[in-house]
Amino acid sequence: MDNRKYRNFAEKNKEDIISLLSTLVEVPSIEGKAEENFLFGKEPAKALGIILDKAEEMGFTVNNRENYYATADYLPNGESKPSLAVLCHLDIVPAGKGWTYDPFKVTEKDGILYGRGVTDDKGPAVSALYALYSIKELGVKLSKGVRLIFGTNEENGSADIEYYLRNDEMPSMVFTPDASYPLINCEKGMARTQYTAQMSNDDILEISGGQVINAVPAECYAVLASKHEEAVCSYIANNKNSCCFTAEQTGNGIKVICKGESAHASTPQKAKNAITAMLEMLVTLDIKHETKTLFGDILKRYPYGETDGSSLGIACEDKSGALTCVLSLINAENGRLDFSTDIRFPMSMTLSQLKSKLENAVDGTGISIAEFTGTNAHYASPDSFLVKTLLDVYEEHTGKKGECIAIGGGTYVHGIEGGVAFGVEHPDTDYRIHGADEFVPVGELLDNTVIFAKAIERLCR
Repeated sequence: MDNRKYRNFAEKNKEDIISLLSTLVEVPSIEGKAEENFLFGKEPAKALGIILDKAEEMGFTVNNRENYYATADYLPNGESKPSLAVLCHLDIVPAGKGWTYDPFKVTEKDGILYGRGVTDDKGPAVSALYALYSIKELGVKLSKGVRLIFGTNEENGSADIEYYLRNDEMPSMVFTPDASYPLINCEKGMARTQYTAQMSNDDILEISGGQVINAVPAECYAVLASKHEEAVCSYIANNKNSCCFTAEQTGNGIKVICKGESAHASTPQKAKNAITAMLEMLVTLDIKHETKTLFGDILKRYPYGETDGSSLGIACEDKSGALTCVLSLINAENGRLDFSTDIRFPMSMTLSQLKSKLENAVDGTGISIAEFTGTNAHYASPDSFLVKTLLDVYEEHTGKKGECIAIGGGTYVHGIEGGVAFGVEHPDTDYRIHGADEFVPVGELLDNTVIFAKAIERLCR
């Protein structure tokens, strides 16, 4: 097959590709309230229906599995089951603050598409669909079947893939375009911890920050008793913290808003944590001793600006990278404070070892662990046919060296044996996933379509 045909096909279908992506972006497919037949809410299911309708229109065999996930199969030559799966997700993180453009409407400017999900992961899903469509329409001969899997819960625990693994057979080769090129074969372990503590509401009437557990919080607010107004204004006037503080009067006190800068929890060094910055401010006030001690205990373990877990005694590093640690959610109401953390740990540490260290770290404080979940590190052999083939495709298409890399972010294949992440972010480009103004260049959207088509042909010919 002349690979230029894939490029020509992508260019010919450019407007259709952008149109489908635009339709998907208009759906705010954030996890919602669980309802009958809609475990993750109605919006993720709506996005699933849109791409499934398109796949069926293209002539693929489709199946919706109770809105957990859907599949689109291409089984040439009478194949009974697929040998390759391309795994994408249609759920997204909340838009958050600071957008220049409408996050739920694709905006094209200077050859760049802006919108929530254009890179993570609706854009790659559309590219994968049109890649398989190009294989079919161009009559490329395959000896193995291909399955596209569209999930709806990657951003909040991947319960969709757990459901898949319980009820369906995963093909022997799996890649997901949910991370970076060249190829990711090693992912750190992930741990999410929810802590709880009793807290007096005498001085701090409310505190809330963060939107999702796997992102550094860009904003946090606290409502304080009016008597603290002078001290708060003084702190703001002399603030040397890199976050921005503002204050305003409310009906029952003074509301302080701290704005930082978000990033994915796997790269917290790129961000400014609004929650820990807020705690730094609160401990300077003349508040109730027990409350100040509680905030101080939290800050001792999660100080502003620290991202490697040193203060918890968990810092470590190996070939898979260094441990990262983020305090990402906080909320106080009815005399109770809850906060949650996201930790990505290297291959040299196990989940049970980490849990033991975290329990020791809060021993003797008023803080207790309410919930602890996670997974160990994921690794796929660099010598596998899947890995070698994908790296060859990458090198041939880009002219750059293909190599395996390790990351802290958990991709969609984290719990799938032998699975790897292949695309779509290129090194040295920040696509602002999980942040404001997430984007993808139109050229890269089409490039991904071509790369995936080449990969499918090589793996299944």
